[in-house]
Amino acid sequence: MADDINIEYEKLAQEIYQAINDQHELSNVEVQHNVRILGKSGCKHQIDVYWEFSLMGELHRVAIECKNYNSDVSIGKVRDFFAVLHDIGNIKGIFVTKKSYQKGAKEFADYYGISLKEMRYPNEADWEGRAKTIVFNSRCIMNRVKDREIFIDSDWAKQSGFDNTLPLSGMSDEVFIYDLKAGSRKSMCHLEGHLPNDKVKETNRVHVVKYEDAYIETKLSEPVKIAGIRYTYDVSVAKDQFVIEGAEIAKAILKDVKTGKQHFYNTTGDVHDVG
Repeated sequence: MADDINIEYEKLAQEIYQAINDQHELSNVEVQHNVRILGKSGCKHQIDVYWEFSLMGELHRVAIECKNYNSDVSIGKVRDFFAVLHDIGNIKGIFVTKKSYQKGAKEFADYYGISLKEMRYPNEADWEGRAKTIVFNSRCIMNRVKDREIFIDSDWAKQSGFDNTLPLSGMSDEVFIYDLKAGSRKSMCHLEGHLPNDKVKETNRVHVVKYEDAYIETKLSEPVKIAGIRYTYDVSVAKDQFVIEGAEIAKAILKDVKTGKQHFYNTTGDVHDVG
């Protein structure tokens, strides 16, 4: 049972550091659990959490030692971890525990460049000075297009021999308006989502968009120059309220012992800096 709890603790560290890596957009970085690495002595060392990445042609490696202790970590445990790092060579060390560290452990780790972290579940004290309960009052305004009338550029149609028919096929996010004057190419879905409204419920609102040099593009037809589009749409307004309890979504706190900087790791897999 104790082994299962310790493994869960190690995997929590793996989750948090994977989330931190992902948020910093380091490409192709996989944070691994329970890795064995060969040292210079010929001994293989078990590493609780490990990752590596290349930057500017240099390989960077990081090893984490996790101790799910209910008491402060002694200098002996940090020394043992240092011996492993020294035998492997060219690797950064991070020590993670639930409580804290004895004075000697802090001094030893600081001298040899080992980062000390506290990783634990949140408690009531962590919410002091912070909003534990957040109430959201949302007001959703949506445009629902009922009809579109597309006006073909008549001069372009005469010059190109266009027969005045425009086969539109596909979802609104598959039909694009390429506005050369504005230098933009946006989907019909995007444009219709930004049609004007007065933030109140309306029925059969009409709005005409005029273009000087724009083309409509679909997967099944060549670009066709258009002079404008007349939209007929309804505007709907929906109100809602929901409450987020911080204690319910905060999964763990990772704190740097030296700087005091904290990361909140929540149940959705996001990490937020809080200090």
